[in-house]
Amino acid sequence: MSTARVHRFSHDTSPWQLSIATHATPHHGALSLGGFRIAPPERTERPDYDNDREAVGLADGMEAKIHWSRLIGAGGPVTRRLGPRLSGGKCVLLPTSAGRVGAPRDVELLDFALASFAEFERETGIALVTGQDLGHGMMSDGVTSSLRYLNDRFAGSVLADTSKPTAEGNFHVLAGALDALDIPLDGARVGLIGCGNIGEHVLSRLLVAGARVAVLESSPAKRAQLVERGLDVTSPEGKRAFMARPMDALVINAGGGTLDPATVGEVAANREVRIVCGCENLIMPVSSGENILRDAGKVFIPTEFGGMMGYLTAVEEYL
Repeated sequence: MSTARVHRFSHDTSPWQLSIATHATPHHGALSLGGFRIAPPERTERPDYDNDREAVGLADGMEAKIHWSRLIGAGGPVTRRLGPRLSGGKCVLLPTSAGRVGAPRDVELLDFALASFAEFERETGIALVTGQDLGHGMMSDGVTSSLRYLNDRFAGSVLADTSKPTAEGNFHVLAGALDALDIPLDGARVGLIGCGNIGEHVLSRLLVAGARVAVLESSPAKRAQLVERGLDVTSPEGKRAFMARPMDALVINAGGGTLDPATVGEVAANREVRIVCGCENLIMPVSSGENILRDAGKVFIPTEFGGMMGYLTAVEEYL
């Protein structure tokens, strides 16, 4: 069971809810690290969606990234100096369609979040360090990015694109695992699930290295772009067949929940798959899937390990 605490804030007149989950101890000079997510429809429209639970799960993932970095001694001088003060956290905002970034009430939505951030810090003595996550982009004025708007008004809001360092860590974890299993990266068969900012960078690195990549991507527009580039692309409707393909490694960077129990069973049954990795948040709704994959002889690398370079880079550049 998670040890994260949740602080919930509700808007006075709109059904907006901000859940701040953190592993930080109040009034001890702690920093709560984790992105500010504006929950996307593909998550909020699920019948079992709970905003507090979403924040806790993501905060647990951030805490795991900090744990892994400490365990292997990763991090620069700032990370080492701040070490004991760093804790995992997450801010998750449940909006309405009119309040999403780019919609008419986006300024009001972000002002609500900013007021909640300030109240959280006053009440707990915990310093929030938050930034890029799902749901951000250009605001309704067509000029200001949501991250810039937040950064101009809240000291703990980091204006940074951590997708590239996250993807670099993802790629090198995969390359190291392939090398450990004596599978040359040049010619390796890689299944890539999710080709957003992180997945695109991983894809580019894999193609340059000579890997043979097949992509499972949910966005029709992105699929069309990938097909134009001559890539082997599958839609979510073909997920089951995709999991049965001969692959050396499966790299997962989608929006969450990819390794549901049925998919875990399909991957476990695929004798060709040797490695399962990536940096997807909330990748496995049922945690026992890890043991199922390992019992099937797969090298399962926790996605928090694969995704920790984004947080380490942000700490060094902005704290």
